[in-house]
Amino acid sequence: MTPLLIIILVLGLFILLSSFFTVKQQTAVVIERFGKFTSIRSSGLQLKIPVIDRIAGRVNLRIQQLDVIIETKTKDNVFIKMKVSVQFNVIQTKVYEAFYKLEYPHDQITAYVFDVVRAEVPKLILDDVFLRKDDIAIAVKRELNESMTTYGYDIINTLVTDIDPDIQVKNAMNRINAADREKTAAEFESEAQRIRIVAKAKAEAESKKLQGQGIADQRREIARGLVESVEVLNNVGINSQEASALIVVTQHYDTLQAIGADTNSNLILLPNSPQAGSDMLNNMVASFTASNQIGETMKNQPKRAKKSDNHTSTDYNPSDTSGPEA
Repeated sequence: MTPLLIIILVLGLFILLSSFFTVKQQTAVVIERFGKFTSIRSSGLQLKIPVIDRIAGRVNLRIQQLDVIIETKTKDNVFIKMKVSVQFNVIQTKVYEAFYKLEYPHDQITAYVFDVVRAEVPKLILDDVFLRKDDIAIAVKRELNESMTTYGYDIINTLVTDIDPDIQVKNAMNRINAADREKTAAEFESEAQRIRIVAKAKAEAESKKLQGQGIADQRREIARGLVESVEVLNNVGINSQEASALIVVTQHYDTLQAIGADTNSNLILLPNSPQAGSDMLNNMVASFTASNQIGETMKNQPKRAKKSDNHTSTDYNPSDTSGPEA
């Protein structure tokens, strides 16, 4: 076999093998013949005419994601950075448009996202941007669908994944939020304190009421006991004055006993002597006796008639010992 034949066979084999090619799943291949579009091949083993046909390019049919970061200004003059994620794919029936009509699809999508975001965000204040980020995403998707469908691209979804204000604005927002929470906490603490004070006041009022009722009952029982003690002493021949004096002296000694029982008491009772009880008893008996004598004398005092213009009245005159006027 001559070398020329070997070369021809090798070239023939190479040309034959170059006629076959494979296309991966979710991929489309564009075939050109002498620079002119001829066909689109899908996944699997494919055949083309050697030398005449060539693979112009491969188009990815899977869903892709493009992250676009935009810096813009809100209605209240706050500069923010927004991250918008666009999920898109090539429409399988429009591979020709996606390959030949648009050279840099990512740049085109980015331009539309910038245009829509910078048209929508300046209408909103910062708080509304956070609240209505879904509305912004819907507006971006609507605009992209209207524009990119012509070029064979389908916008699956758009997401506003991040809103980043200036660091000073974030610090101010955090301080406002912290102050608002502290205010709420202070209000709850004040309400709790008020409830505790009211409950304590009600408890003290109820305690004072019960204490007053107890003191009243105690004094009522003491008075009843004194009455019974006087009646018992009267039954053994002791008159009311002596009985009263005796009870007072007994209470005096009970008081001294109570004071002495308290080891921490600093009370000093003056005057105080061993014969103090006896002197108190004698003085009270003498005072009661004198009081009774004065009362009897006033009852036996003669009356003196006083004449007026139309009638006569009588008065007591303690210093007058003469009989009544005739």
